[in-house]
Amino acid sequence: MDQAAQAFADRQLILKAALEILPQMRHICLMIRIRPTTYDAILEAGFHVLGGNPGASMADVANAAGVGRATLHRHFRTREDLMSVLAIAAMKDLSEAADAATAEAESYTEALRLALEAVIPLANRQVFLTLEAAARDPAVAAAYEKDRTETFNAFEQAKAEGSFAKDIPTEWLFQSYDALTYAAWEMVSSGEATPKQAAAFAWRTLTSGLSGATNDT
Repeated sequence: MDQAAQAFADRQLILKAALEILPQMRHICLMIRIRPTTYDAILEAGFHVLGGNPGASMADVANAAGVGRATLHRHFRTREDLMSVLAIAAMKDLSEAADAATAEAESYTEALRLALEAVIPLANRQVFLTLEAAARDPAVAAAYEKDRTETFNAFEQAKAEGSFAKDIPTEWLFQSYDALTYAAWEMVSSGEATPKQAAAFAWRTLTSGLSGATNDT
């Protein structure tokens, strides 16, 4: 066999081997893409464990994440470090959920309702926004202030749309919305309502009060 023929035969063998291994490589790449990192696993375990029981230990978080305590402490030296990161992640998740839900809203009033519906399912995030350690974190405070400003402005515009009485202070509307959001989270966390039900209760209370009349604004 001359050199050209040999080279062609070698290329054919290489191509055949590549085609045989391609499905395995695709599977490996897919696994790499979908397998959560240790860091992500710890965060999700933190949300699940500490969201249900803020007094749970770091060991409980490590067990839920499927890692050793030494691994956990390599990522988060102290409980306070973990709580601060969880608070920041909670704010990010809530903000992204609201932004995605309201992207095509046709009015500020609709956006406020859709945002409420979007964040209620993330009830296990809310506890991290109420902790003193999180409140002292500058990044959390900055994220909260940004969210507050955007929501406050949305209520200003919703009042201009006629959805809320103009003589009601916008701060009152914001505080009511905030309090109802937390109430809805509590209902979901305790199993008293589904996220959809809790969001509907919160919006009805905000727009119609607690009377028998309803307002489907």
